[in-house]
Amino acid sequence: MNKSTFLFLSALTAFTLGSCGDSEKAEDVETTDSVKTEEPKGPVSETFFQVPSPGEMLTFIKMVGGSKNKNVSFLNSPANQKNYTDNKSKALNFGIYSCDLSYCSIFEIGSESLKYFKTVKMMGDQIGVSTAIKPEVLKRLENNIGSSDSLAVITDDVYFSSFEALEDSKQGPTLALVVAGGWLESIFIATNLAKYEANSPVIERLADQKYTLENLIEFLKKHETDVNVAAVKSDFEGLLAEFNKISEKDATATASASKDNKAATLTGGKQLVITEEVYKQIVEKIKSVRNSYTLTK
Repeated sequence: MNKSTFLFLSALTAFTLGSCGDSEKAEDVETTDSVKTEEPKGPVSETFFQVPSPGEMLTFIKMVGGSKNKNVSFLNSPANQKNYTDNKSKALNFGIYSCDLSYCSIFEIGSESLKYFKTVKMMGDQIGVSTAIKPEVLKRLENNIGSSDSLAVITDDVYFSSFEALEDSKQGPTLALVVAGGWLESIFIATNLAKYEANSPVIERLADQKYTLENLIEFLKKHETDVNVAAVKSDFEGLLAEFNKISEKDATATASASKDNKAATLTGGKQLVITEEVYKQIVEKIKSVRNSYTLTK
């Protein structure tokens, strides 16, 4: 799998997830969600094709065996919201909380979904996306607590509506920080759910994030004249240095090596080979960067 193909498929997956929903028809179209298979309307922002939504990784983990997980101990507590008083921490943690909301929705933790929505709404008001997160969305969440598909649709709607609101108001630096926070939290959650196993599809998907991270850094570069974005870009470049320890080999050569060295591999013309040692180093770096954002006092 080459870099450009992976990035396109990741973004396509994000859009596909956004169009999935409950299979039953809604009796009340204002408060209950149902299946919608519409094509995205209007022009598609180039940024959508750079980084997938936070829910993309989480949905994948659920699909490959993590559906029974209900652990919320590693999420950013809504109680921390009061600690974020500067623009950088507000934008980053809006992205982080949006991802936590997606996690609770996708893994059917309904009561927590409501808590995180209220936190996202409060922080959205502070960073200028209040028009994108309408009060009636809370009613939609309450009426769809028992449907993970519908909750996932609603939370993806919240994320992309906020995304578009920031683009429309030309808040590029804030948007860059939101996207960075959301992506980082999705990877942080994934590493809390997945333990290293050779040939694990989740570990393989995490290795693929090297390509997404490269593209995200390119997006941050567009707004690095902003001191906050520049700081986050530097953090992510440090994280990329860890991802760059993942080796890339021809498919045939890697298949043989993986059997002897117990390394996870990816299929395709080129394969990423991530050893347990490299995986642990990446996990520690992700944790360090993420906690530097969420534990702000």
